[in-house]
Amino acid sequence: MKLRYQFRLYPSAPQRIMLAKAFGCARIVFNDALRARQGAYKQGAERPTAAELSKRFVTDAKKTEDRHWLDDASAVVLQQSLRDLEAAYSNFFASRNGTRKGPRMGPPKFKKKTSRQSIRFTANARFSITGNGALRLPKIGDVKVKWSRELPSAPSSVTVVKDASGRYFASFVVEAEDKPLPELDLDETETGIDLGLSTYAVLRGRKISSPKFFRRQEKKFRRAQRKLSRAQKGSGNRRKAKLAVSKIHAKIADKRRDFIERETTRITRESQAVYLEDLNVKGMGSKKGKRAKSVHDQSLGMFARILEAKCHRYGRVFAKVDRFFPSTQLCSAPGCGSIEGPRGLEGLKIRSWTCSCGTVHDRDENAERNIRREGRRIVAEGRPDT
Repeated sequence: MKLRYQFRLYPSAPQRIMLAKAFGCARIVFNDALRARQGAYKQGAERPTAAELSKRFVTDAKKTEDRHWLDDASAVVLQQSLRDLEAAYSNFFASRNGTRKGPRMGPPKFKKKTSRQSIRFTANARFSITGNGALRLPKIGDVKVKWSRELPSAPSSVTVVKDASGRYFASFVVEAEDKPLPELDLDETETGIDLGLSTYAVLRGRKISSPKFFRRQEKKFRRAQRKLSRAQKGSGNRRKAKLAVSKIHAKIADKRRDFIERETTRITRESQAVYLEDLNVKGMGSKKGKRAKSVHDQSLGMFARILEAKCHRYGRVFAKVDRFFPSTQLCSAPGCGSIEGPRGLEGLKIRSWTCSCGTVHDRDENAERNIRREGRRIVAEGRPDT
């Protein structure tokens, strides 16, 4: 399987200038090609091919007075920018035709000079890792890398990213083999996972409390945001205030990602089978109010994606339980199965309830038992991706 490894970069001042030029060149080539495709569509002309776009906006453009500075960037970076445009159009057409899974995709838009920028180098660019651990990039030089671990294999590509807080990262794509963990006793270690807001997740025998990373930084964030809104547009103080806001966002995102990586790794190591409720996270976060803010703060969708990927890589059983399965309302007592539990938005305030059979249920623990039972049934029927 393909994995992505990300490491922090520390380019020198001249290298930051060269990276800025490469970011700009890639953006201009993308916009020029997009403008040409839109013009051909409006005129009813035949769509220009990828080879024609490459010749016109890379090879020939470098010989003109208006675009001669494109030669400051690696040709591979410019070619990859055109490939991104082709991929964006392919996703748009596939989404419109109904052949693409996931949310609907719109047509590609012109790129703007934003705080976050990226370029990609493939094997054709002949990037390499030097003997002293630096990342050698064409027309940029040897960039210092802070390695946290070794790459499992030679990378096929590397994406250099500058985030909104001014940090640089190298994101490598590598081929990695699956690493099955030793098998555990299924009856003792299988678990359902009930995701929520007041409690992040309820597993078999333990609960993960909600970290609330954004909530803890919200006061500081509001203060920085007010300072940004009061600064004059185009001034140096506004740039500083904007950077301060971006750094708070980056700190929250880093903590959230680290939390999710640690918890998903622990769950994968301790559980032979994992059954997860397929929540409509996008729908939950689309509504305004405090609850929507908490949904975004939890990043439940990221948690589900990372957990599923780790289960597949490490040889654990993983199954999704349908989002319409009444895990909270269903009584988990043996032989009962009545649906009398709390439901709706008002039901979120009810943390325990008593079934007509006399069983007193903790709301979250009851949901975990029902998800575990339903997940076991789904796996037995051979459809774990339900």
